[in-house]
Amino acid sequence: MSVRSKVLRELEKKPRRLKELKEKLGNDKKVQRAVEELAASGRICQKNGAWFAAKSGLAKNALPCRIVKLGEGFAFASQPEGPDVFIPGRFLAGVMPGDEVLMKLSDAPRVPDSLEGEVLAVTKPRDSFVGTVAQEGGRLWFVPDDCPFLRIQIKKSAVGGAGAGDKVAAELIERGSDYADHRAGVAVRFGSAEKARQCVRALVYAAGRSRQFPDKVKAEARLLAEPGPADFKKRRDLRAEPIFTIDSAETKDIDDAISLSADGEGWRLGVHIADVSHYVRPGTALDKEAMERGTSVYYADSVLPMLPRQLSNGVCSLNEGADRLAFSCLMRLDKQGVVQEFSFEKTVIRSRVKGVYSEVNALLAGSADEALAKKYAPVAPQLPAMERLYRQLEKARAARGCLDIESGEAKLLLDEDGRCIGLEKRQRGLAERMIEEFMLLANQCAARLARRHKLPFVYRIHESPSPEKVQRLQELLRVAGLDARFRGETPTVVELGALLDATRDTPLERAIHMGVLRSMAKARYEPAPMGHFGLALEDYAHFTSPIRRYPDLAIHRILSEYLAGAGADKLTAKYGDFAAEASQRSSAAEASALQLERAAESCYKAEYMAAHLDETFDARVSGVSRAGVFVELDNTVEGLVAAETLSADPELTEGFSLRAGGRRWQLGDAVRVKAVAANVALGRVDFVFAEKAPAAE
Repeated sequence: MSVRSKVLRELEKKPRRLKELKEKLGNDKKVQRAVEELAASGRICQKNGAWFAAKSGLAKNALPCRIVKLGEGFAFASQPEGPDVFIPGRFLAGVMPGDEVLMKLSDAPRVPDSLEGEVLAVTKPRDSFVGTVAQEGGRLWFVPDDCPFLRIQIKKSAVGGAGAGDKVAAELIERGSDYADHRAGVAVRFGSAEKARQCVRALVYAAGRSRQFPDKVKAEARLLAEPGPADFKKRRDLRAEPIFTIDSAETKDIDDAISLSADGEGWRLGVHIADVSHYVRPGTALDKEAMERGTSVYYADSVLPMLPRQLSNGVCSLNEGADRLAFSCLMRLDKQGVVQEFSFEKTVIRSRVKGVYSEVNALLAGSADEALAKKYAPVAPQLPAMERLYRQLEKARAARGCLDIESGEAKLLLDEDGRCIGLEKRQRGLAERMIEEFMLLANQCAARLARRHKLPFVYRIHESPSPEKVQRLQELLRVAGLDARFRGETPTVVELGALLDATRDTPLERAIHMGVLRSMAKARYEPAPMGHFGLALEDYAHFTSPIRRYPDLAIHRILSEYLAGAGADKLTAKYGDFAAEASQRSSAAEASALQLERAAESCYKAEYMAAHLDETFDARVSGVSRAGVFVELDNTVEGLVAAETLSADPELTEGFSLRAGGRRWQLGDAVRVKAVAANVALGRVDFVFAEKAPAAE
C-alpha cells in the first residue's frame, strides 16, 4: 500500500496532526509529501492544525472560498459566486491571504443582510509569501507584505542565511490553528528591504514572473533567423517608402512604424506593425509562453518581456536600417482626417530613422539643432504633415468626447547602482499624442474589419459606469463644489470629457480626474464587440503592439488567415475558442502586470523619499478616509497623514472631507507637509502637516 493510501486511511478514521501521522507511519519525508499531494488534490483538509479526509461530515454543506484579504482581527473570503464573506477574528483558524478554504456561513450575522462566516478547514494552503525579516526578543520573525501586522516565527533550521532587514520569500513549513503556531522557513533571500531594486525582485518572484524563459522557448527563439528574400515572397515591398519609428530614447522593442503622404486634400497614412505572428506559430513553446505571460511588464529601467530578446529586440523589432516583416494598415483619409478606406497587407519595410519623442518635439517646435535636422532629413517632409493630420484628429476626438485623463505618471531617475535619486512627472508632448492617434486609427480599422466580416476576434472593450459608481462620483463633485447633474442616469462620455477639461490645470485636477477614472469600468478583452466608452468608439481592438501584448498577436494570427482567403465560418471553427481563451487570459495577465508595475513604482518612490525625511514639501489633498488625509506631492509621490497625528476624534464628511480640532481638509486643498517615514518594502510614505489647515466653517 502506498504512503498516500496509508495517510488517507488513517485520516478517514479520525483527524490527525502531521506529527501524529509521522509518528504512526514513519518515514517523515514521504508522509510530508503525501499530505501535500492529498491536500493539493482536495482529498484532505486542515482544521485547527489537524488533517481530515474531505468526505467526512465536517466538509459536507461547506462553502468553498478563497481568502482575499487578511486584516488585523478579521478577513474577507471570496466565493465562486456572490459577495465576499466577512470572517471575524475568532473564526480565522490561522488562515493566510490566498488560502483556499471551506466556510460555514453564520445564520445570524452581526450586520443585517451581510455574509459572515467561520473557517472550517484549509483545503489548499498558499505555499509562498514575500516579506521582510525582523528581529525581536532575540528571534527572527517573518513579516508578510500582504499582512504586515503579523509576526511569524522563523524556524532556526530554516533561516537560509537571512538576517534582520532582509527582503525574502518564505514558506509556512508548519501551520497551526493560530498565527502564533505558524512557523516560516526562508526560501529565497533577495537583499536589503531598504533597497527598491531588491524589493521589486521579491515582487516579481511573488507574481510568478521572470526575465528568464524555459529552455525549450529559448531553443525555438535561437532558431529564428533574420528575414531574407524567401520571407519576402507574397509580401508588398515598401522598403523604398520613407517609413520611420518614433519611441522613447530607451525603447529597444520597437513594434510600430509610420508613413504619411499627401493625397489631394487628404492623406495616405501607413501604420506598419511588426509581424510577430510570422515567427510565433500556434502550438509552439514560444506561443504557449507568450499566452501565459500575456504582456510585457515595464518598471523603472527594467522590462519583463513577453517574448525572448531574440524576437523582442531582434528579428521582430523594427530597427533602423533593417529589413523587417510587417503587417501594415494602409488608410486613405479625407481632409478632416476621416478614414475613407483602408486595407491590411503583409509587407516588408525598412525604417529610415529611429525617431525619439523628445527629438521630434524639438523639430516640430523649431528648436532642433543642425545635427538633429540632419538625422531626420530622410523623413523631414512628413513631420509637418503629421502635425496637420493630428490637429484634425484632435478635433474629431474632442467632438466625440473622448476621455483624456491626467493620470500623473512618473519617470523614475536611477543612479548607476539602481537607487532612485529623482522623480519627474511624465509629460506627453506633441509627438507622443500624434503617434497615439495614428495607432488608434489602425486599431479601429482592425476591429471594424472583424465586426463587419463576423470574424472570431479579441476586442478591447470598455463599458459605461455602473449606477453605484456614478453616485459616488456625484458625491465627490458636490463636495468639490462642482455641478453633479447629468442628463441621464449615466453620464455621457461628452459630459465626463467636459468635466475633465474644466478641472485640468486647476487644484482639483488630480482629485476629479482620479474620481472619474475610479467611476469607470475596467477595460478588458472580449471575443464580442461591445464598444469602448472611454474612447467613444464603436469599434476598437489592440492591433499595434504584438511584441508586448498577446491580444495583438492573437488578432494578427486571425487576420493573416483571413487575408490568405479563409472565410468567417472556417476561422470561427478554428479560432473561436482561441479568441475566447486569449481574451480571458490576456485580461487577467494585464491586471496582474498593472498591479506589479504600480507596486514596483511605489517601492522606488519610497526609496527616493527615504533620503528626504524631515524635509517639507508642497502637496495637494488627494483623498481622505478614517485613516487620515492622503496627499500628493508635485513629483507624484503619494502618502498619508495619519488621523492620529491630527487630533482626537477626526470626523469624516461624505468620504471627501475631514474635520479635526477645528480644522478641515478636503480634496484639492493646497497643504504643506513634512516627510516622517518611508517604508521601501511596502512602498509607503508617511507625512505630517507642516502648517495648520484652514479653520472649519
